[in-house]
Amino acid sequence: MPGATAVELGHIVSRLRAIPAVVDQAIGLMRQGVGERMTPPRIALRDVPGQVAAQVVDEPLTSPMLAAFVRRPAGVPEADWAPLVDQAMTAYRDQVATAFRRLHVFLVEEYLPACRETTGANSLPNGDALYAYNAQWHTTSAETAQQIHDIGLAEVARIRAEMDAVIAEAGYANRFDDFVRFLRTDRRFYYTDADALVSGYRDVAKRADPELAKLFGRLPQTPYGVIRVPDAVAPSQTTAYYEPGSLVAGRPGYMFANTYKLDARPKYEMEALTLHEAVPGHHLQIAIAQELTGLPEFRKHSSYTAYVEGWALYAERLGTPMGFYADSYSRFGQLTYEMWRAVRLVVDTGLHSMGWTRQHAIEFFLKNTAKTLQDITVEVDRYIVWPGQALGYKMGEIKIRALRAEAEAQLGEAFDLRGFHDELLASGAVPLDVVDARIRAWIERMRAAR
Repeated sequence: MPGATAVELGHIVSRLRAIPAVVDQAIGLMRQGVGERMTPPRIALRDVPGQVAAQVVDEPLTSPMLAAFVRRPAGVPEADWAPLVDQAMTAYRDQVATAFRRLHVFLVEEYLPACRETTGANSLPNGDALYAYNAQWHTTSAETAQQIHDIGLAEVARIRAEMDAVIAEAGYANRFDDFVRFLRTDRRFYYTDADALVSGYRDVAKRADPELAKLFGRLPQTPYGVIRVPDAVAPSQTTAYYEPGSLVAGRPGYMFANTYKLDARPKYEMEALTLHEAVPGHHLQIAIAQELTGLPEFRKHSSYTAYVEGWALYAERLGTPMGFYADSYSRFGQLTYEMWRAVRLVVDTGLHSMGWTRQHAIEFFLKNTAKTLQDITVEVDRYIVWPGQALGYKMGEIKIRALRAEAEAQLGEAFDLRGFHDELLASGAVPLDVVDARIRAWIERMRAAR
């Protein structure tokens, strides 16, 4: 939140004072869900009470919510500063801490005991229709759960063949399990210091930056950085995620890197992950969308999963022309990340429409990727509580790759990769049928211009 002026700091105080209303509304909705048998699985909420409790601290100024009140900004007069700090601390003690304590009691004593033991969306009231709707929403396509499941199995087989080739190159021919065990356990592939891990991600990002001009005609003005996932949520958070910035508000975008359990954060995955979350993935696409002109404001911030995540997965593949994946291990890391998204198609549909158990999903994941058990467990729990979202990545990437292949075939030597990428990014996030229409129109324009 902006906090450079007394007015902006006053806005933060107002938000702090409103937290009890947000908490009480959430509690009311959760109680309604219990009454309608619409709850998440209990297993997936096991860390939530602890996360809520971690928001309550004895000294208000040690809370991240009051970070803006620790040091006076240059734009805030001294006479205004002390009253604002006092207001923020009072709001924290009287409203924020009280509300979070109330939420914690509700979760432990009332909500979690009432949550369901099942994991699939199809166990909810009208669950099959609910899952079908979510699958179509996140993929912006009409494929059924069975069709998506079959696409996933085909992609798993294709990527596994590419993995086997890399494994043979590394001297482990026909020994997938041995190679994966080696990657999961050999200490050379893991940092022992959290700051060094974050620095490693920053190094990848800075090596990526100068390569972007080869692939894009338009680059965003909004800067970005790499920082740590907050400790309070790190144990149940994914390996990394992106949070958009705002050029208007003067806020950079950030890739958040998880430093919890360093032995679950292998070095060979870092290039693919950085290209996905930062550039040319989420930061580049989202920042460009925010900076577009001539669009309604909501179009700059829309978030169709198949487009946004499909683009970021496609961006991982751009690492090869950018000079990444230079050794067998990092190439295997890139394939592991692509396999991860293919496995999602199989696991998400399996969990929510085919009766798969949580353990079945974890075992399928372990069998087909080199990701660690910590990562896999968190991922499977994510799919359980967010039905259909995991489908958008691979379905979107498959569509983008197909459109690029068609453009290359039709335009031949006239194909301009920078122009193709710029056209893909020129409309903000849109459904895949709109992407299809835009790229086909671009192909026709390029053919006419020859």
